[in-house]
Amino acid sequence: MEQTQDTRFDPRAIKALAFDLDGTLLRPDKSVSARTLRALRSCMDQGIKLIITTGRARESGEVYRKLIGMTGPQVYYNGAEVADTEADKIIHLELLSPEPALFCVRLARERDLYYQVYFPAGIAGEGEVLMADRISEEAEQYRQSNKIPVAEGDLEEALSRPGLPGVIKGMFITAGENQEKIRPILRKRYGDSLCIVNSSPVFCETLAPGASKGTGLSRALRYLGLKPEETIAFGDEENDLPLFAAAGFSAAPANAIPKVQAAARFHIPANADDGVAVFLEEYLLAV
Repeated sequence: MEQTQDTRFDPRAIKALAFDLDGTLLRPDKSVSARTLRALRSCMDQGIKLIITTGRARESGEVYRKLIGMTGPQVYYNGAEVADTEADKIIHLELLSPEPALFCVRLARERDLYYQVYFPAGIAGEGEVLMADRISEEAEQYRQSNKIPVAEGDLEEALSRPGLPGVIKGMFITAGENQEKIRPILRKRYGDSLCIVNSSPVFCETLAPGASKGTGLSRALRYLGLKPEETIAFGDEENDLPLFAAAGFSAAPANAIPKVQAAARFHIPANADDGVAVFLEEYLLAV
């Protein structure tokens, strides 16, 4: 494995590991390999805290938290929500104003694109709800990948409800060439008052400006009483760049996009080759 930068790395000082899921910790089939599971549990046995940092909803990420046996704060929705589920505590929830989401709905309708919105718990007495105007092929693929049901409904009507405090996030699911057309429109209208980020080549997410995996990790570390320099972050996509900035050290798998590779301190094997486990075995578990 390759290292870049000159910052001193002492594996004995590491107290927390922050993991992206898709494309990083998970294999391409969305599974956690037996090797990775052993390595993660060995780290926990040494007292190292494990923190999920994912674009997935809490309901979807919880499957992996429970499988691994992690406790404490986890970062969901690209940092819009930080939750300690075992303690039944939402540590932080950063909502996006309904107006930008409403604009995205109208933009998607105008260009015949798919856009979906996560609504916070408590709306009409329900838990967190994912809604789209129509159950399209994109909605079905997302449901299969993330195991989250998509409710069909009039998004414009839902976002115009009186008293709606905001939404957790919205997401275009569309090819890169379409994203290249809509991103400039959103940037021109909202500037820094809207966070626009990719969590996969076809997932273009819209969040509150204060939401990112980096701010989410910072909140989780404060909750645990840990420091950035005691943390290693692992990620592969554009939305992992703020995560890297919030951690003392960073690692990118071989399948990561080029700018994430360039930002990483460590370069590890691809997720298909259990890159996270390989790194942990070599650097933390062999100490």
